[in-house]
Amino acid sequence: MRNSRRGDVDPFIVMDVMEKARQAEADGRHIIHMEVGQPSTPAPAAARAALARALEQDSLGYTVALGLPALREKIAALYGEWYNVDLDPARVVVTPGSSGGFLLAFSALFDQGDRVALGAPGYPSYRQILRALSLETVEIETSAENRLQLVPSDLDGVEFDGLMVASPSNPSGTMLDEPALRALIEATQDKGAAFLSDEIYHGIEYDKKAVTALQISDDVCVINSFSKYFSMTGWRAGWLVLPEANLRQVERLAQNMFICAPHASQVAALAALDCREELDANLQVYTRNRALMVDTLPKIGFDRIAPPDGAFYIYADVSALTTDSVAFATEILEQAGVAVTPGLDFDKGRGAGTLRFSYARQTSDIEEGLVRLGQFMRDKGHIE
Repeated sequence: MRNSRRGDVDPFIVMDVMEKARQAEADGRHIIHMEVGQPSTPAPAAARAALARALEQDSLGYTVALGLPALREKIAALYGEWYNVDLDPARVVVTPGSSGGFLLAFSALFDQGDRVALGAPGYPSYRQILRALSLETVEIETSAENRLQLVPSDLDGVEFDGLMVASPSNPSGTMLDEPALRALIEATQDKGAAFLSDEIYHGIEYDKKAVTALQISDDVCVINSFSKYFSMTGWRAGWLVLPEANLRQVERLAQNMFICAPHASQVAALAALDCREELDANLQVYTRNRALMVDTLPKIGFDRIAPPDGAFYIYADVSALTTDSVAFATEILEQAGVAVTPGLDFDKGRGAGTLRFSYARQTSDIEEGLVRLGQFMRDKGHIE
């Protein structure tokens, strides 16, 4: 049977790294996971308990396409608590993870052949989903001087129908402050283009609070998820916030694409929103891990890094060590037993000289991983 050209997308390299690490573990090796952006903690205890009760009391059939009304109301309330934004729950759409949100948003906002601008490095699935939807990706290189975030001057002379930004970003963890985010929104809207803000790492911040695009404009599309701060990656529960004029378009698409987000996950997500004490304890682990990484990596030869403002990643320039980040990551996995992600996932132009280190695991794992990385670098003669 034939394959479509739309399905001819690049692999998500980190998933390939995960598979190699799994195979090594199946062979009896102990692997330290610094490759995947996934909390090692389970969903909050109260979320799991709420689902257990629902399994006994509810058939958990279809919900309405936009999601459980109580969950939409609770998500809207979160914007008041975190950002002092008065958000109408009717503008919230519950989605099957942020990935489902991307599919809905891209399908609702753009037509075949439309151009969507992205900063590089950036989350690789943006461009692959766009390609699968027959949309054109316009990748714009960001600079180290701007902490790998786009600035309005980067958009000069670029034709696009939409702009996607992420703050905190993946892979760098850097954030846009209010003036920087406002400038990008205004530059995008001046071109008559749609502005999309990926805010999946909100809640995982260190020295300052992340800014939501909704603090600046209602005419934006915000994508978020329960995967990261709420520690619910495999549950596939996320949300969109949209202008009122786009809601019915997205609702029709959601009805036909997904019917609804998983009912069970929505029940757990609703309870997770009240679990701040447990979730903030997870954040304290990331805070300790970040300090360990920022302090230790430069001492063991990974000295070209920018301390992240949020998320749980360190993005390192290793171009002085390798011109093939995939081969270098494979060598680290095979010889040190540490799984890391090649930068080619995030930046096709410069990613052969970068690696991403995730510090989402428990602190003991991060400590052991750093010891192994240091020994690897000494064995290779990169440090004394």
